[in-house]
Amino acid sequence: MSEWSDDLLPPGRSAASVRRLTGGFANPVWLCTLEGGEDVVIKASDEDRSDMFAAEAAGLDTLSRIGGLPTPRVLAVGSRSIALEALASDHPDHDGFWAAAGRLVARMHSTTAHDRFGWDHDGWLGLLPQRNGWDRDGHRFFAEKRVLRYLDEPRVDDALTARDRAGIERLCSRLPDLVPDTGARLTHGDLWRNNVIADHAGGPAFIDPAVSYMWAEVDLAHMLCSGGVPDSFFAAYGELRPLDPEWRTHARILNLRQLLAMLAAGIPIPTIVDAIRELIDAYAGSPAGRRNAAADGS
Repeated sequence: MSEWSDDLLPPGRSAASVRRLTGGFANPVWLCTLEGGEDVVIKASDEDRSDMFAAEAAGLDTLSRIGGLPTPRVLAVGSRSIALEALASDHPDHDGFWAAAGRLVARMHSTTAHDRFGWDHDGWLGLLPQRNGWDRDGHRFFAEKRVLRYLDEPRVDDALTARDRAGIERLCSRLPDLVPDTGARLTHGDLWRNNVIADHAGGPAFIDPAVSYMWAEVDLAHMLCSGGVPDSFFAAYGELRPLDPEWRTHARILNLRQLLAMLAAGIPIPTIVDAIRELIDAYAGSPAGRRNAAADGS
């Protein structure tokens, strides 16, 4: 979608000026000044995406009301657009800002789901469904709903070999040995640098959620592995929620979910498949090695 249309605005409103914002890989985003001077952000689509925009509005409400995160107010939800309060489109890139963001995320992660992983309905991660069916086993939930679900996506199927798929399946089977079950916590779900912006006072605000109850380290993995987030974020987070000494290793493993999601979405990063294969080589183990070990122990 490249052209603005006034029917993307809430009913009865008209635009004095419109400017396309950068970003918005899944859906284009516009900064619109309404007649009367109010600025709003419009995320739009050529297609009916009422379910997606409704899920985004509900996710923002959950982050704010339950998780205590600052989020933009939702002004209207339509079949082809969502209208949000206009905050800053960027953030102050200094340690104080990121430390404040780390403390906010740590507080959000204190919200639990009584050892039940998932959400009461499916959601979206970008333009692809996020499967959220409840499961009391965190390792099984992450394997099935956050990793293996991508293997049948057309772009993933085209890019990976049968050997790659078998390696991913082996890695998933080894998750209980690789990543601790730290309990189901409220997670943003798509937490990376570009989804943290500034509110009107210059503090952190959070956008574009894909909420569920999951391990907190899944959010941290995305923040760490997507890059551009200083150590002050993680240090401040750790002051409120001490980090596992091996959390960076866990993050690397958990980032498999994001690598597969980006591959499925067609994000043009040529190193994605190589990064997936590096994780397989490092953590999936060798089928032959396991057979030999079993024979030695018989």
